[in-house]
Amino acid sequence: MKIGDRIVYPMHGAGEITDIEENEVGGVKKSYYIFRLPVGDMKLMLPVDKVEEAGLRELIMPAQLEEVIEVLRAESEQLQGSWNKRFHTNLERLKTGNILDAAAVARNLTRQNNKKKVSSGEKRLLDLSRQILITELVYVCDKSPEEITDWIDELIGTSEEPDEK
Repeated sequence: MKIGDRIVYPMHGAGEITDIEENEVGGVKKSYYIFRLPVGDMKLMLPVDKVEEAGLRELIMPAQLEEVIEVLRAESEQLQGSWNKRFHTNLERLKTGNILDAAAVARNLTRQNNKKKVSSGEKRLLDLSRQILITELVYVCDKSPEEITDWIDELIGTSEEPDEK
């Protein structure tokens, strides 16, 4: 990996490697990739020697965009069990780093939140799944975060809401 590479960091989203710095933490000097996300001006530091463990992957190819669109438009999956069980199921999906899993979690939780507000834990997962999805699509589609957010909202829709206008 090198400066300028755009990659996906599971549980954070897509970003660009903007620098490689050397820092001392706990008396040990290490090299770190400086990774910036296109939303929220978030900066992450990833130890160079931990890249394999982090599960980084390349951005999806534009040809794979249709699969993401299909997932966002599909019917919601109704997870059974308590909010805690649903939370852990969704968290495990996000940990895979797979954009289709992030899209499904974002779709399901967005629609669920539109019907009846989700728990605070599920709200954090909703925000995280959307961040993961938006950051990658910003690069793949070459659009602004706002444009991608609007597009995702349009694709997910709220057709399952009973009081649709």
